[in-house]
Amino acid sequence: MKRSFVLWAGPAALVLFAMAGAVWIATLPPVPSPGKAMPPIARQEIDAAIVALKPPKRQRPLVAILGINDATEATDYLMPYGILRRADVADVVMLATRPGTVTLFPALKVEPQATAADFDRQHPEGADYVIVPAMSRDDDPTALEWIRSQAEKGAIIIGVCAGAKVVGNTGLLDGRRTTTHWYYLKELRDKHPAIRYVPDRRIVVDRGVATTTGISASMPMSLALIEAIAGRDKAEAVGREIGLPRWDASHDSDAFRFTRPFALTAIFNTIAFWNREQLGIELKPGVDEVSLALVADAWSRTYRSHAITFAPAADLRTRNGIRLVPDRITTDWPAQYRLPAITDQPPAIVLAQVLNAIETRYGRGTADSVAMQLEYAGDRSSAAVPSL
Repeated sequence: MKRSFVLWAGPAALVLFAMAGAVWIATLPPVPSPGKAMPPIARQEIDAAIVALKPPKRQRPLVAILGINDATEATDYLMPYGILRRADVADVVMLATRPGTVTLFPALKVEPQATAADFDRQHPEGADYVIVPAMSRDDDPTALEWIRSQAEKGAIIIGVCAGAKVVGNTGLLDGRRTTTHWYYLKELRDKHPAIRYVPDRRIVVDRGVATTTGISASMPMSLALIEAIAGRDKAEAVGREIGLPRWDASHDSDAFRFTRPFALTAIFNTIAFWNREQLGIELKPGVDEVSLALVADAWSRTYRSHAITFAPAADLRTRNGIRLVPDRITTDWPAQYRLPAITDQPPAIVLAQVLNAIETRYGRGTADSVAMQLEYAGDRSSAAVPSL
């Protein structure tokens, strides 16, 4: 009797689980909300945001980008560094909470330039800006304490993507207008009911704290920071260099949500474990940090593949001097699983090309899923990407 019960209980539980999953999927919206025509942002609002982002201390400001060693989001960490270094309007340093390598997710490993403690010893007056990426944990005590201390010293705190959850745990978002990645919005609002969520904006600035929407928002956020530091002409020049000649804070928040196609793509791609691919990215000296982060990030979000870096030697540095740590020391990778070399094309165009390549390899649904995760609103049908 007991044996018979056990034999039936397993399949019955699976059936019930499958039925509950089917009901849940059926409740999801079938497609994202159709793109709505976004009204232009009032000039007064634009000017107020730029003024609020003006350097609070130095004429040539000091920007600190903080990560935790365990896992920090790759594009959130590398993109602001690469764009701001390209602009050469500020001194930028990549920090970690502890000595040693920073593991980035969903791919890449890098060597930070200093620890938060090192930074405090070298710059006791603090940074002008602190950029906070998404982190694997939102309650790292060293990170939270350091962010609070920098805010107390007058730094502008910028939570990129789900980095808003980290900033939220410092208490700095309470009573302030804010935004974050669409997937984490409910969690942020439930945990911090005192925040004032602002929809339809990629960047929100309120009294010394800025937050952004999803991962790709690092690009327009960095350009807004350049504009605040060095003026619109400089920001537009850098925007053209990175393939983003037009940008603003406008954003259709309703276009990004958990949909039925998104859920089904994630489920089916995950179940198809026999089709999982390890795609090799050959690291070369002088590679652009922004393009590398976008390529590795996108290919590692398909639920079908994961980007693995390889190089003939362990000591490799990016365009702006960040030391990369390859996953494998080798010169050989199977041709069918080797991603194209990262070129000098503008990073925004590289991202559009990668999404098109994902569509070619895995289908439109997977490419749409990756774009949804990146909260990417650019036009993938053309090599020119007018906006993000």
